Amino acid sequence: MDLANIASTLEKMALEIRNLQRTELDEVGESFDPRKQVGSSTMPHKMNPITAERICGISRVIRAYVAPALQNNPLWHERDLTNSSCERIILPESCMLTDYIIKLSLKLFKNLVFKPENIERNLNLSHGLIMAERVMAELTRKGVGRQTAYALVRVCALDANEKGIGLKEVISLSTEVTKYLSSEEIDEIMNPHTYIGSAVQMVDNVLAESKDWF
Repeated sequence: MDLANIASTLEKMALEIRNLQRTELDEVGESFDPRKQVGSSTMPHKMNPITAERICGISRVIRAYVAPALQNNPLWHERDLTNSSCERIILPESCMLTDYIIKLSLKLFKNLVFKPENIERNLNLSHGLIMAERVMAELTRKGVGRQTAYALVRVCALDANEKGIGLKEVISLSTEVTKYLSSEEIDEIMNPHTYIGSAVQMVDNVLAESKDWF
């Protein structure tokens, strides 16, 4: 079960990288050396995330061993040997496969390629609609009831979406919003770069603690 959890966690991370490498996102991806790698046997333009795909595929095998491991618990009179032949396969293979995808994961994460310009582009695709939750939260901090704040921001978001303009522009013209938020506060609220919470501190804490893991 522990190995299955490790495999699932690594798969979750590798899957996120695969998603972020999709053509329409193209924010983060595996490193790709065109001198040594071929992305596809039929499509010359492709640069497939082969390492992340391998992690995800092998993780399925490791997780699949959980079922026979649990089925090894009930034995006839607590002592038949139906578990033995099964364990000779699942124990060594799950250990070796987990070790393998850990090494693959270290290779994958060490060589990630980031594309800040695409990350910035995608942040702005919705013209500020992704910040609607924050606007609502800030209105509630100013004393507006949550349901009232939700309804107010929803009207603004629908208006912005229908007219194809930015949410910031709409809420800046809303007297119901500007009664509580100044233009300076709206500028701050609508900036996604200031809406990361304690993410940086959390990463720093993990990095600091990881030094004691080895």
